[in-house]
Amino acid sequence: MMEGSDTEAPPSIETQVANFRRAIQYWLDKSTIHIIPRWTLFVFLLAIVFLRIYLIQGYFIVAYGLGIFLLNNFIAFLSPLEDPTDVGGQRDDGLSLPSTAKEGKEYRPFARRLPEFKFWLACTRGAATSLLMTFFSVFDVPVFWPILLMYFGVLFFMTMKRQIAHMYKHKYVPISFGKLKYKDAGKEKGEFGGGMAGSIGTTAQNGGPTPGGGMMGGGAVRRR
Repeated sequence: MMEGSDTEAPPSIETQVANFRRAIQYWLDKSTIHIIPRWTLFVFLLAIVFLRIYLIQGYFIVAYGLGIFLLNNFIAFLSPLEDPTDVGGQRDDGLSLPSTAKEGKEYRPFARRLPEFKFWLACTRGAATSLLMTFFSVFDVPVFWPILLMYFGVLFFMTMKRQIAHMYKHKYVPISFGKLKYKDAGKEKGEFGGGMAGSIGTTAQNGGPTPGGGMMGGGAVRRR
């Protein structure tokens, strides 16, 4: 009697692509809390792009397109999720900006149209794509770069002026730096990470009552 050999078929291309995307998403999820290393990577890629453009003295249209792309994402990062000037928008989710004095007294976290992680991901992808485009001569369109630089400067000034006027009109600050932060917020102290064990351990160190009812370091009770 012949025994058939169990041979596994090689994984298909769809399976390999799915595994690759799953691995990329895994590392992206792990990098969410590492803000400074993520933005350091973006600055490094952006510096390589502009250094290559400077050394080659070409691909100025790529740099201009990258600047417009980064500007649009930056404006979306500074903008609220729900624009109060939108008359037809729904404001029942509690994430929009306050429009009355009563709503202004209530605490509402600032919800961005483009969150920080998606903003970084879009900027990093844009910088990596621009770096890749500089290796293909088809994107090296001959242009007069001072005109592009002047036009981008005017566009940046007008766009930021309108955004700052919008922030001043609706009285919101999308930057979290400089706001009040409590020391050790969200951290549990104690020998076992907080809870009753941590409170008992802290009380015992401070000379408070122990679970047995005595006093730490107090000795025996003196009798008259």
